[in-house]
Amino acid sequence: MSVLFPLAAGVQPVWALSGLDGTTSHNFVADAVSQVAPAVVRIDTERTVQRQPFDPTLIDPLLRDLLGEPGIGPERERGQGSGVVIDDQGLVLTNAHVVERVDAVSVTLADGDQHDGSVVGTDPVTDLALVRLDGGTRPEAAPLGDSDALEVGDWAIALGTPYGLERTVTLGIVSSLHRNISSLGFSDKRLDLIQTDAAINPGNSGGPLVNGRGEVIGINTLVRSGPGAGLGFAIPINLARHVSEQLLTSGEVVHPYLGVQLVPLTARIAREHNRDPNSLVELPERLGALVQSVLPDSPAERAGLRRGDLVIAAAETSVSDPQMLLKQVDQAEIGVPFSLRIMRNGQEMSLSVNPAALPGLS
Repeated sequence: MSVLFPLAAGVQPVWALSGLDGTTSHNFVADAVSQVAPAVVRIDTERTVQRQPFDPTLIDPLLRDLLGEPGIGPERERGQGSGVVIDDQGLVLTNAHVVERVDAVSVTLADGDQHDGSVVGTDPVTDLALVRLDGGTRPEAAPLGDSDALEVGDWAIALGTPYGLERTVTLGIVSSLHRNISSLGFSDKRLDLIQTDAAINPGNSGGPLVNGRGEVIGINTLVRSGPGAGLGFAIPINLARHVSEQLLTSGEVVHPYLGVQLVPLTARIAREHNRDPNSLVELPERLGALVQSVLPDSPAERAGLRRGDLVIAAAETSVSDPQMLLKQVDQAEIGVPFSLRIMRNGQEMSLSVNPAALPGLS
C-alpha cells in the first residue's frame, strides 16, 4: 500500500513508496535482505530425552482410571533454530546449542524445499556448529563480510525464524563491539560478541546478522530477556569462519588453555587494596591480568604461576586486562612454549608455559 503524506495546505500529496512512473522504490534494507535471504534456512531437530520416573502411587486413582498408567521410557523432544548457507557445497552455519546431541536434523530452505541435514561438528566454547545439506538442490551461499571492520552505529539486520515465523527481518544498529560473554553469565564460553538492538528472539539462534551492504557480519546467538530486554548478541563472522574451517577439517575445535582464573587490575584497584592493613600481598599499581587462582595440574601450575601474579605481557604483546591475555592464548599452539611477563613481589620476571588442549569438550 502507498502511504499519503500531505505536506502543507495547498500542496499536492506525495506518494512516499511509489515513483512517478508507478514503479515501487525500495530502501537499502530490502536490497541487503534480498542478497542474504535465499541462504537463510530453518533448522528443525529431534532428540531423545529420558522421561523422569515418578511414583505411580502418588497419582489420584480417578486420574489413573481416566488417563491410564503413566508411560515410561524415552521421549522425543523437538527444537527449532535458524542457519545460513555459507558455501556452494551446502554447508550451513548455525549455533551449537541448536544441534547439540540431536538424533535428526531437517533443514527447510527459503523456497520451502526440505532437506535432511547431518551435523559436521559442534564447538560449545564458541557456540558454533556446521551442518551439511544431504542431497537436493543447494541454494546460493550468502556473502560474508568482515566483522573486524565494524563500528558502533553501523546498520544491523537480523534474519531468521523467531517463534517459528519464517523469513522474519528486523532492523537496528551495532550497539557495542567486543562484549565479553562472561559478563552475561557464561563462564564456559570464549566469545567477544556483537551487541545489537535489532530484535532477536528465540528461534533466531543461528541466523545471520547482516550489514547495510547485504553481507553477513555475525551469527545470532543470544537475546537478553527480563530486565534489560531488547539486547541481542551475535558471534562475529570472522570467528565463525575460522571455527567452521576447523570443524570441516577435523570435526572439532581445539582450544588452548593455561589453567588460571583471572581478574582485571587497575592502578586504582591496586591502591585501594594496598591501603588495607590486612592485605597479604602488595599489588603493583598498573594495568594487567591478575591471577586469582591456578588450577591443579594445569599448564600454568607446571610453569610456576602463582596466585597474586600480575600478567603484563604475553607472546611479546602488552596485556592490560584478562581479555587481551585470553586472545593471545587462543592464538597459541598446543605444546609450543608461550612466553609470559609477570610482576611478582614488585619484580618483573619471565615464564614459559606450554598450553594444553582445553579439557572436557570431546
